[in-house]
Amino acid sequence: MLDPFSEVVSLLGTRSVRGTSLEASGDWALRFDGRARLKFVAMTTGRCWLVLPDAAPEPMAEGDVFLLSDTRYTVASDPAVEPTDGMELYAAPGHDAVRLGDGRDTVMIGGGSAFASGCAPFVLDALPRFLRIAPTSPAAAGIARTLLSLRAEIGNAGIGSSLVAERLAEILVVEAVRAFVAAGSKDDIGWIAALSDPRLARAIGLMHGEVARRWTAPMLAREVGMSRSAFAQRFTQRVGRPPMDYLALWRMVLARRKLSSGSSVATVAEEVGYASQSAFTQAYKRTMGRTPRAAD
Repeated sequence: MLDPFSEVVSLLGTRSVRGTSLEASGDWALRFDGRARLKFVAMTTGRCWLVLPDAAPEPMAEGDVFLLSDTRYTVASDPAVEPTDGMELYAAPGHDAVRLGDGRDTVMIGGGSAFASGCAPFVLDALPRFLRIAPTSPAAAGIARTLLSLRAEIGNAGIGSSLVAERLAEILVVEAVRAFVAAGSKDDIGWIAALSDPRLARAIGLMHGEVARRWTAPMLAREVGMSRSAFAQRFTQRVGRPPMDYLALWRMVLARRKLSSGSSVATVAEEVGYASQSAFTQAYKRTMGRTPRAAD
């Protein structure tokens, strides 16, 4: 049975986005812009605060690991400290480590995972903008170790470092998602959260495994041993969209990736389940807001 998340991570071109570190002491605060990527941070020493828009400040302590998606945020010694632009400190090439004061009070390491152009929302929209992974979680230690390895690979730039960094980025995504699914509840909405439900996970896997097949909701319901109405209701509640809407979206995300790799519109249309190029073009424009020939 196809693992939908592994396929998505593989097909959407997950790649590493720098490994960074921050060592700080005294009063300090750094703000960062939101970007279409996943950001991982592990607290290795001390404490600090994480401030998100329209949310109460989050205290962070040694051993904590947190995941941020496409959101602005501030890290600070105290939420009351006026932040400065943290982006500028890391802007120059090679400026992957920042020290504020003597750097002994708080130490954190970070890394990011980005996706191929236009594909990030399919993953980011299915994850919370902030996820804390408790120090007692098996995933926390694994993510912290992977971040250290990522920083070492980027810093050393030895033979095969780029390839290793890409694989480490994939591992970071998987570890964080495992923690999210394991700690989730029935109130979590999105295709990733729905993978914790065996029947919905199977339905999603079937759609991904045979994306060109002419699936219908009744067919999928039979495959997972549910009535049509019960399946449609549960899928819509957990994923946030009906089964056929989800399939249409995944087809278009997959199509964009194939088009950006050089495949022709006619070939991609057939590969994602459309009988005619015109029908595919209309569906693509309706979902992606552009014609398939304009994909980048």
